[in-house]
Amino acid sequence: MSDAAVLSVRDLRKVYKKPFEKGGIAALDGVSLEVGRGTIFGLLGPNGAGKTTLVKVLLGLVRGHTGEARLFGLEPLDPRSRERVGYLPEAHRLPGHLTGRQLLRLFGRLSGRAPADVDSRVGALLERVGMEKAADRKVREYSKGMQQRIGLAQALVHSPDLVFLDEPTDGVDPVGRAQIRELVLELKRSGVTLFLNSHLLLEVELMCDRVVIMDKGRILREGTIADLTPATGVVRFEIGAPRADLDRVLAGVGANLRVDGATFQLAIGPAELDSAIDRLRAAGVSIRAVEPRRLNLEEAFLDLVRASNSGSPR
Repeated sequence: MSDAAVLSVRDLRKVYKKPFEKGGIAALDGVSLEVGRGTIFGLLGPNGAGKTTLVKVLLGLVRGHTGEARLFGLEPLDPRSRERVGYLPEAHRLPGHLTGRQLLRLFGRLSGRAPADVDSRVGALLERVGMEKAADRKVREYSKGMQQRIGLAQALVHSPDLVFLDEPTDGVDPVGRAQIRELVLELKRSGVTLFLNSHLLLEVELMCDRVVIMDKGRILREGTIADLTPATGVVRFEIGAPRADLDRVLAGVGANLRVDGATFQLAIGPAELDSAIDRLRAAGVSIRAVEPRRLNLEEAFLDLVRASNSGSPR
């Protein structure tokens, strides 16, 4: 584990045995990764990829694995490894008879913080997650989105250095998602490390510094968003007005011309791009924008998972 890492796993393997059967299901099959301090790390994969098992191993909730797992240099079964960790699980169940304010006080005390320290943080946290007006209502009265917000607040009440967020924006409306996204980025700026698991790939694309894509217990690809969303070789042009003669103007340059009103796409290499622009200008075409198209994260994710399922991961 490097000095800059707060979380690391090396050749991590976990097999769930089936009664009366040989072998079992490999939930984790040789996973290795590191997460650096003050970063947002995204964990992606279809259902059954091993994401939840990985998180539970790191939190000491799943045992019987082989390989190495460390939080802050400590093994997950060492209680000290979790003192600086916040966790918002997927499909969490919060005590419905408590108010939001009481809930935060309870979890703050359970973390070992002094009552005065917890009380000093509760008001600001409620405001940060947009729950100050509902703070004294019972949790059982909250909508799904409100429960997600108060759940996020409980994960932060003890000022953790590492936060695991499992589907943090599930059930939250677009305004709430934007607020949670800003809070996550604010935490990163303050030096907190965040480990994010989400099916909302746009949220991951907007927030994460690095991403791992898993399937069937294995890592298919790891890298920055730019690493995982390569250029497609297609360039999108926006022009001042539709032109019916673009095929003639661009004859012999690029391939697969696709026109849609005042925009068009062309598969074209860097060496031909200048030639295409010169021809358009010579023909009196006003060029408003030229944008090389990249795969988005969803497209890259689907390509990798489909290749994995076909037995030929790239």
